[in-house]
Amino acid sequence: MRFLFTLLLLGLAVSEAFAQTKTAMPSSAAPVVSALSSPMRTYALRLAPGQDLRQQLQAFAQAQQIKAATIVTGVGSLTSVRLRFANQPGPTEYKEHFEVVSLVGTLSINGSHLHLSVADSTGRTIGGHLLDGNLVYTTMELVVGVLEELDFRRETDPVSTYQELVVYPVKARKPKATGKQKHQIP
Repeated sequence: MRFLFTLLLLGLAVSEAFAQTKTAMPSSAAPVVSALSSPMRTYALRLAPGQDLRQQLQAFAQAQQIKAATIVTGVGSLTSVRLRFANQPGPTEYKEHFEVVSLVGTLSINGSHLHLSVADSTGRTIGGHLLDGNLVYTTMELVVGVLEELDFRRETDPVSTYQELVVYPVKARKPKATGKQKHQIP
């Protein structure tokens, strides 16, 4: 009898904890409408001194005709940093030596959205939207992950009014007809 009573109390405690967890979740959290997946192919790149980080990433995307990619990692150093901070209309520029501590974002021939964080010689860290004008000091080591079955596009969002990411699946491509018929031997 004691065993059944203990089991009943344990069941009530678990039910109460579950109910509290359920009500603690924000009711306004919107569910993810859809999520698409894709295999990823990676590229490793190294930029040389003087090259512009953003321009080189865009040139790489253009040369490879990349419709959807992400920055897997990016480390290196810069002599010039040019960022747009949150809710600021224009760029902020710095001229000194910086270590890249983070480079993240999406990359596409249809529009990219990249963020950069750098640290100065005292460890002070700043970050924001990556703009043209971030020049490599000694090196920039990058790994770019291409999502081959996705197409990233930028479309005006009715709420934010900004060009926001919209993800589309890449349509299956039909094999090209070569005009040659293959004959099988019966």
